[in-house]
Amino acid sequence: MATAPVTGLTVEYQPAPLAVATPAPRLSWLPGRTQSAYEIEVRAGGGLVARTGRTPGRESHLVEVPGLRVRSDTDYEWRVRVWDQDGAVSDWARDRFGTGLFDAADWTARWVLPRTRPTEVERWTLLDWIKGNRPERDAGERLFPVRLLRQRFTLDTPAARARLFITARGVYTAEIDGAAVGDEVLAPGFDSYASRVSVQCYDVTDLLGAGDHVLGVALADGWWAGRIGLTGSSAQFGTATGAIWQLHVETADGRRHRISSDGDVVAADGPWTHADLFIGERFDARLHDPRWSRPAFDDTAWNPVGTETADPAVLVPFAGEPVRRVGELPALSVTADPGGGWIVDFGQVIAGRVRLTLRAPREGDVVTLEHTETLDADGRWFRNIEGINKDQCDTYVAAGLPTEVWEPAFTFHGFRHVRVRGVDAPPDPGDLVAVVLSSDLRQTGSLRLSDERLDRLHRNVLWSQRANFLSIPMDCPQRERAGWTGDIQVFAPSASNNALVAPFLTRWLDNLRADQYADGRIPITSPRSAYDDELAESQSRFGSIVACAGWSDAIALVPWVLYERYGDRRVLADTLDAALRWIDHQRTAAAELPERLRDVPLAPERQRRQALLYNAGEHFGDWLTPSTLEGRPLHEAIGTAPRLTAELVAPMFQAQTLTVTARSADALGRTGLAAGLRERAARVRAAFAAEYVDAEGRLPVALQGPYVLALAFDMVPDERRPLLVGHLVDLITARGDRLDTGFLSVPYLLDVLWDSGHAELARRLLWQDRCPSWLYEVDRGATTVWEAWDAIAPDGSVRAVSFNHYAFGCVDDVLYRRLAGIRATAPGFRSVVIEPDLAGRLDHAEAAVWTPYGQVRVDWTVTGDTAAIRVDVPHGVEAALVVGGRSTPLAPGTHDLRTAVPTASGHPAAARRRRNSSSETSSR
Repeated sequence: MATAPVTGLTVEYQPAPLAVATPAPRLSWLPGRTQSAYEIEVRAGGGLVARTGRTPGRESHLVEVPGLRVRSDTDYEWRVRVWDQDGAVSDWARDRFGTGLFDAADWTARWVLPRTRPTEVERWTLLDWIKGNRPERDAGERLFPVRLLRQRFTLDTPAARARLFITARGVYTAEIDGAAVGDEVLAPGFDSYASRVSVQCYDVTDLLGAGDHVLGVALADGWWAGRIGLTGSSAQFGTATGAIWQLHVETADGRRHRISSDGDVVAADGPWTHADLFIGERFDARLHDPRWSRPAFDDTAWNPVGTETADPAVLVPFAGEPVRRVGELPALSVTADPGGGWIVDFGQVIAGRVRLTLRAPREGDVVTLEHTETLDADGRWFRNIEGINKDQCDTYVAAGLPTEVWEPAFTFHGFRHVRVRGVDAPPDPGDLVAVVLSSDLRQTGSLRLSDERLDRLHRNVLWSQRANFLSIPMDCPQRERAGWTGDIQVFAPSASNNALVAPFLTRWLDNLRADQYADGRIPITSPRSAYDDELAESQSRFGSIVACAGWSDAIALVPWVLYERYGDRRVLADTLDAALRWIDHQRTAAAELPERLRDVPLAPERQRRQALLYNAGEHFGDWLTPSTLEGRPLHEAIGTAPRLTAELVAPMFQAQTLTVTARSADALGRTGLAAGLRERAARVRAAFAAEYVDAEGRLPVALQGPYVLALAFDMVPDERRPLLVGHLVDLITARGDRLDTGFLSVPYLLDVLWDSGHAELARRLLWQDRCPSWLYEVDRGATTVWEAWDAIAPDGSVRAVSFNHYAFGCVDDVLYRRLAGIRATAPGFRSVVIEPDLAGRLDHAEAAVWTPYGQVRVDWTVTGDTAAIRVDVPHGVEAALVVGGRSTPLAPGTHDLRTAVPTASGHPAAARRRRNSSSETSSR
C-alpha cells in the first residue's frame, strides 16, 4: 500500500539549485504523512554515488547522506521515498541539482583587468560628514566610464551542456552574442573581498550553437571600488576593477571545452560615462552600440587587458539567492516642482531604481532622476539623506530615437519620490516604473490583523526587510548600506517569519567570520574593509569603535535564531569557534575597569566581581534611547544613551552570549563545553547583580532599556525580579505609557511585560499612537520602518534621516507570536504552541509560518464572548492550542475549534461574559 506522495524536495533550502555551494549538500522533503523511515539515492551520469537504504527516523529536513561528497561542476539526480507510521511506503520523488567549483584545481582562468585609470581614491571622515564637507568636483570629473570586455570563441558543434562561472571585483553584467546571461543584478554582490569573492554560475546551454561567439562583460566599480559606507569614501577594497570567468562546454559528442578569461580579452569604454552605487549613473545612449557583444562587431580598436593570477582560495561558490528585480510599482502621481522639474510619487519607499520611457526625445536631451524617500511638510522636494557622495541621481542622454527605454544597471537607490528634470512637459505616469530590487528570498510567512494600523505596520516591516536584504543585511538602502551587526541581531527573528532567510544570513555569517580579528573581536559591520580599520584608528569616541556589546554578539545570537527557526545545526557548527573566540576576547577585556572606577580603591571582592564583567571600553549601549535625544541637537544628544547605559548593557550581552553559546554547544553534543559556558554565565550574572542591583531592585540608571534587558537575560535572582518589574512599569507609566527603549532593548520590551503579568500594558505600548511609538509612524503615512521615531514631527516637519531602517521592526515577531499566536517550542518548529491573543484588542487574525515540515497556519475570529479558531498542523510537527491557560494537543491536520474568550483585567474584553474555556474540536 502506498502512502501520500512526497513533495517539496530541496537541496540546501533551494529547489533544484544549478550550482550548490557545498560539497556536502543536505537534502530536504515534505512527507505526505507522519514519517517513520526514509530512503535516499543520489546518482550522477547514470551511476549510483550514494544511498542510505531504509533509515528509521522522522527527520526530513537538511538530511546528510553518509558518504556523499559531490564533485565540482557536476549534475546530480536524487530521489527519496518514505514510510509512514503504518508502514506504507510512498512512491519515489525525484529532483536534481548541480554543483559549483570547490577545488583550487578547478580554476585555470586569470583575472582580466581593463587598462584604464584607476578609481580615484577619496577619503572622508565622520567629521567631514558632520561639517558638511563635499567634493570640490562633480561626479563626471571624478568618476570614470564603465568598461566593456569582449572574448571571442568558436564551437564546431552545439553545446549539450554549458555553465558559465563568473565573478568580478566590482559589479558586472554578462552577455553572449547580445543575449543577457541570467536575471541577476549587481552581481556578484557584496563580500569581504580580501577573503572571499562569490562566483556565480549560469546555465548558458541554449545560447551556444555551432559557430562563432562572443562573451561580453560590462564592469562597474560596485562595492569593490565605488563610494560606500557612511563616509562615502571610495576604493575601500581596491582601485582597479577586474573580472574572471570560465565557460565550461560539453558537446553532444562528449568533448569538453573550457573558455577562460585571459590575455585574449579586449576592453573599451562603455556608454555609461560613470556608474556608482551611491552617486548614481550616467548613460549616454548616443555612445551605445547594441552589437558590442556580438561576433560581427568590429573590435579592432579595442584595447588589450592586463591579467593577474587568481587565488582560488578566495573564489567561493555563491550561496543563497541573488539580487533580482522582485517587483514593479507604477507612478501614482506627477506634479510640478516649483524649483523646476516634475515630482513623481510611487506611493511606497523602496530600494531600487526607475525605468524611464522617453517619447520622441531630441538627440542629446539630458534627463535627470533624483531620488528621495519623503517630501517636506508642504509637499515640496526634500532630500532626506545628507552626506558625501549620497547624490542618488541618475542621468540619461538621449540618442534621438522615436522611443527610448532606460533602466540603470549598476546602481540602486532608497526612494519613494523621484524628481525628473530635462523634459518640457509632465511625463506620463505610465512612462515611469519603480523597479524593486532585493535578494530574491522566498517569502514564507503571512500575517493579517483586523486592526488596520497594525496590519500596515506589518507591511511596513516587510517593505523594510525587502529593501535592506539586498546582497547583505543592510541598515538602510540610501545613506550607508552597511552590514551593521546590531541591526540584524535584533531583527533576525522577525526576518525569519517573513522569508526563508537561512541561506542569505548564512552567507553573511561566512563574511562575518572572515572579518573576525585575530584577537577574537567581531566587527560592528561586515563586510569590512581595511579602510574601515584605518578610519576607526583615526577617530575618537563612537567613530573608533571596532567591536562592541550587542553588535559583536551577533556571531552567537544570529546563528541561534537560524537553529531555532530552521533546526540548522551546521550553521551552529560553522560559527561556534568564532563565538568562542569572541567570548575569549570578552573574558580578556573584562580585566579592564570602567573609566569611573580606574582611580577608585576597590575591595578584593569587588575587584573579583569586576574582573568577570565585560563592562569597560567604548560601546553604543542602548543606542537611540528616545528620552536621551529629546531637547538637544542630535550631535550633542547622541552620546547620552551610550554614556548612561554602556557599562550595564555590555555585561548583560556578555551573559546572554555565554548562555546562547552554551545552548549551541549542547545542540552539537559538546556537553562539557556547554557546562563550562553556563557556569561562567552564572558567575557573570551573580557579579552583575551584586554590582548593579540594589536591595530594592533598582539599577543605577532610571531608563527602561536596562531594566528590560536585565529581566530578559535573567540578570537578577528570582526573588528580585518582581522589584525590577515594578520599577520598569513605573518608568513606562511616567512616560505616559510610551516606550523609552533603545536599539538593543526594544526587541524584548513587550515580551518582558507579557511574561511578567503585564500583558495589557504591553498592548497599550503596542497600540500607542503618540511619539515614540510604532503607530505614530503609521499615522504619519509611513510605508517602511523609520530610523528615528520622530522622523516626522507632530507639527509635520521632516528630519533629514533614513525612512527605511528595519531594526525597530523587530516588533513584527511579537505580532506573529503574541497576537496571531504561533510560537515555536523546539528547534525548527518540531513543536509549536498556538496561543492567540483572544483577550486583546483584535477581532481577527490570520497567520502562516513556514516550517521545515510545511506551513503552520492559524485563523481566528472573536465574536462576542466566543472565538472560532482554525489551525493547520503539518505532519512532523507536534502542536498544542493554549487558551486561558489550558493546553489542548493538536494532531497533524486541520482543526476547527470554538472556545470561550478569556478575560483580560483592565480591558474591554473583561466585560465579556465568562464561559467554560473547554474547546469543541473537529479535525480532518
